[in-house]
Amino acid sequence: MKGFGYLVKEGLKNVWVNRIMSIASICVLVSCLVLTGSATLFSVNVSEMVDQVGQNNETTVYIKDGYSQLDAVYIGKEIEKISNVNSVTFYSKDDAILQFKNQLGDELFSQIDEDKNPLPDAFIVVMDDLEKYDETVAEIQKIDGVDSVLNRRDFAEKLTNISHMVNIIAIGIVIVLVVISLFIIANTIRATMYSRRFDISIMKSVGATNSFVRVPFLVAGMLIGLISAAISVGGLALLYEGISQVFVTTNIPFDFIPFTNVLLPVVASFVVAGMFVGFAGSFLSIRKYLKMEGNEILGW
Repeated sequence: MKGFGYLVKEGLKNVWVNRIMSIASICVLVSCLVLTGSATLFSVNVSEMVDQVGQNNETTVYIKDGYSQLDAVYIGKEIEKISNVNSVTFYSKDDAILQFKNQLGDELFSQIDEDKNPLPDAFIVVMDDLEKYDETVAEIQKIDGVDSVLNRRDFAEKLTNISHMVNIIAIGIVIVLVVISLFIIANTIRATMYSRRFDISIMKSVGATNSFVRVPFLVAGMLIGLISAAISVGGLALLYEGISQVFVTTNIPFDFIPFTNVLLPVVASFVVAGMFVGFAGSFLSIRKYLKMEGNEILGW
């Protein structure tokens, strides 16, 4: 345990002795984490918005002429049995004509006999999954008494495509930024090892194990990742709240998920990602030196 404490202390020392490179690595990793977090949260917010719009996406189902409202009740029960249907709301022809009168004025409908209302009874149907739009509409049209279904397939496809596109872009950004972070951390650790190559050479010459040499650099890499994660959470919170306020002040109808709702996942993912990137970068960088003997490290 004492030996492990010494190795951890050496790792902390590595960060401080090479603080210029460490600060540079932290800055780059913070930038990568904040950008990655921003892309991920943007994707989550868009997906949430698509889900909300999808839940409110009303497809109108028209009932055949000649069916009474009692018949329509049974038709509505049949529609509710379809697995992808979230809710079914009856919309009578009387309500429809009243809405038209309120919107366009009574004069336009003054010659219409209320007993000869040309509008059909209908149902407002909300679906759970827009990707199952076609098959759900097909099931509805099989029900006896259904005349037609207002086709909103294009709208459904656009919502689904937006969600998929945002997710793909977010994943691509995350992958690119992780690779950049690994590269930066690896170079930082490599520079640290180069500055301490004489110490490493001595340790290798006196028979130090690879683990003994490796641990301080792994600790340094993970510490850089941990510090970066802590700073990134604060930076992302400020950026997120700032953008949210911009949307509020400009009256753009986009409701952001409160940052407090995603705080714990963000903290956990940043800590894990930061320490993993630091560990991986250190691990990859030190492999070259561990394959050398003491004199080879110094180039003798």
